[in-house]
Amino acid sequence: MNQIKALTKVINDFRDARDWRQFHNPKDCAISLSLEASEVLEHFQWKSPEEIKKYIKENKKDIAEELADVFYWVLLLSNDLDIDVEKAFMLKMQKNGKKYPIKKAKGKHTKYTQL
Repeated sequence: MNQIKALTKVINDFRDARDWRQFHNPKDCAISLSLEASEVLEHFQWKSPEEIKKYIKENKKDIAEELADVFYWVLLLSNDLDIDVEKAFMLKMQKNGKKYPIKKAKGKHTKYTQL
């Protein structure tokens, strides 16, 4: 079993033991994903680049927990929608490679439509 499938099984087992599947429709799972991503953002809001460097060193565990929450919802939602998230990721990276060819994009933060 690959790692993504193993992690998804952990999530499903956790959810099923609590009988929470009944609450996990795609809309609410997507909302939860967005809320958790916002909690990641809270760690960096209103901080200067210098403050962020210090904050990361002192709060890495808390940031990691929020990223794990985002990952949880990505895996759960992709499972429930029967999306192979690994395959989707690789296809998206291929698409990004075409949108952002190295010769045009290297060292630039420009959106692909402006390259």
